[in-house]
Amino acid sequence: MPSLSPYRSDLDYAYAPGMFPAMECLLHRPDLARRVLLHSKSAGTEGAQRLMELAAKHHIRVEEADRVLGRISGKENCFAAAVFEKFDDALDDAKPHVVLHNPSDCGNVGTILRTSLGFGVEDVALIRPCVDVFDPRVVRASMGSMFQLRIHTYSTFAEYQKDHPEHMLYPFMLDGSRSLPEVLGEEIPDRWTLVFGNEGSGLPAEFAKLGQPVRIPSNDRIDSLNLSIAAAIGVYEFTRK
Repeated sequence: MPSLSPYRSDLDYAYAPGMFPAMECLLHRPDLARRVLLHSKSAGTEGAQRLMELAAKHHIRVEEADRVLGRISGKENCFAAAVFEKFDDALDDAKPHVVLHNPSDCGNVGTILRTSLGFGVEDVALIRPCVDVFDPRVVRASMGSMFQLRIHTYSTFAEYQKDHPEHMLYPFMLDGSRSLPEVLGEEIPDRWTLVFGNEGSGLPAEFAKLGQPVRIPSNDRIDSLNLSIAAAIGVYEFTRK
């Protein structure tokens, strides 16, 4: 087997570091898994045993790789990882979507992936420039939830619109927006897209002319919400509606 490199965006494979993310990969996308890496300290644990059982079931190679795990995770307490092929799914046009426009923080993106899955939105798009969704920090922050999602990365928002012209757009921003409770008081179509901007700059001004801009009301003691929190509120409220 060829040696494994520290993660780079130009590789055709990525890592799911951590016992739970690795297990999620083998449970939900075993066809993508190339190897399972285990730390010697994981021997005899329930998690390691379960991973080995899943790997055997799907004929996936298992290796003891203490040093490799340390390199890819940057932590000494990473006891497992799955090596998996990268994927770029087509979004389901009949379902609601979440779009992240130019997100720059791995932790935020991973958390939003997990939150979206938890509230039943299984289709997520990213618009470049953005974080690499296969960066191990994203995969770990998602706790492996990305393996149950359809994820697609577009070069421009116009490309997303071309693929899904029937989706009603709800960009979360201040300019030209209406409050979230006000918007939810009206009829929401079955096919909707929540659009969230960059952590620092938000969405560009031109998004105020797309669909129905939405703002999450808060008091005047803060100027904005963290991206992952704003996305969680938006996704929860729309799916509850």
